[in-house]
Amino acid sequence: MRKTHLLFGTALCALATQGYAQDTMACKGTLPALNVIAQGMPAVTALDAHLSEFNDKWGTEVKITMLGENERRAKARLDASTGAGSYQVVYIDEANLAEYVSADWIYPLADVVPESYDLADFRTDLSNVATVDGVQYFAPFVGGGDVMMYRKDLLEAKGIAVPKTLDELVAAVKALNDPEGGVYGWSARGQRGSGMNVWRWTPFFRAEGGEWLDGDMPAFNSATGVKATEVYMDMMQSSPPGVATFNWSDSVEAFRGGQVAILIESDVFGPWMEDPEKSSIVGKVGYAPPPDPLPSAGWSHGWAVSKSGAAEDCAKTIAGDFVGWATSKEMEQNRLAAGIASDIGRVSTLQSDGFKALVPQEYIDALLDTGPKTSLLIMASPVWPEIGDTLGLTLEELFAGTRDDVQAALDEAAFFAEESLMRVQ
Repeated sequence: MRKTHLLFGTALCALATQGYAQDTMACKGTLPALNVIAQGMPAVTALDAHLSEFNDKWGTEVKITMLGENERRAKARLDASTGAGSYQVVYIDEANLAEYVSADWIYPLADVVPESYDLADFRTDLSNVATVDGVQYFAPFVGGGDVMMYRKDLLEAKGIAVPKTLDELVAAVKALNDPEGGVYGWSARGQRGSGMNVWRWTPFFRAEGGEWLDGDMPAFNSATGVKATEVYMDMMQSSPPGVATFNWSDSVEAFRGGQVAILIESDVFGPWMEDPEKSSIVGKVGYAPPPDPLPSAGWSHGWAVSKSGAAEDCAKTIAGDFVGWATSKEMEQNRLAAGIASDIGRVSTLQSDGFKALVPQEYIDALLDTGPKTSLLIMASPVWPEIGDTLGLTLEELFAGTRDDVQAALDEAAFFAEESLMRVQ
């Protein structure tokens, strides 16, 4: 077995279920509606075809509120922080987990999800992101790290080797940029937000040796932060018009629409390039780890059970069973059968013939090879979302050209970050 295959090994330890007793007969019909807040990932939208079986089991009606990423984060946080408890199941990601755990808004996963759903089968890289102080809090259904996607035909036509270093990447992006020919060298997230432009900027920051904090003080306005921002902005000069406000979807669609030569994005988007109904570049894409010294930004999204929304025993039982059912082995196999290979949270699914039939082996190899470079790169702090969002606004202003002094802009963002950090110190 290759060393990189360890990325998707079983979890470090099986979490013991504490105090969970699945009593369908006692709880059936006690919760008229199970309210779930969500984001429109394939793993979520694919549930629609199977919700009736869960509703019949518990005598409830699952109601999923689907929102965009930023709105979803804001609405879920408001519901939890006020104790409103409108949602029994909440959509959690790596950016807000620290806050939810420190505020005691969600249950540990093993306290609410039955053992029969095999928590140890979740991918270790995703489970690690879902864990705080050795306790896993959400069931991941999507996540991973980064992968570099590149147009093999365009690189070959210009005799450009696949970049293995950041310097080679910058040079290749500029050489491949051909606006008159309808192809741009690069695309990236420019839109403000801790999970938008900051997420894609962060590997550049960390590649330069940047650290978020110097003691208790924010340090992203250091020389490394300035240099990373300048490199990122330089590459954006070889990007499609409007890139300063691009989100991940804009960049991904530009790439699979044939407008971009090289893209580094979350590895979950690799299979999107092989979708013959939506991609114009099927069979033309190569996959590789991000060039050194760029690290891979680890991330994970999944379901958790809200303490305020599921305070009663039966609500807790039904919500926990939904989390286990929605992220189960069977549900992932249902998605594979429907041709959906982008949201994979389990080891057994990655090792299945169904998954291998949907994506190129080159993609699987790149995904596995990126594993050792993958970690959570953002600041692990309950106030990260507001710090990241403020930094994101600053970066968007720099990318859009409404500000041009990188050092002064980062200094201002660091000042606001210092005030946020003081509240939790």
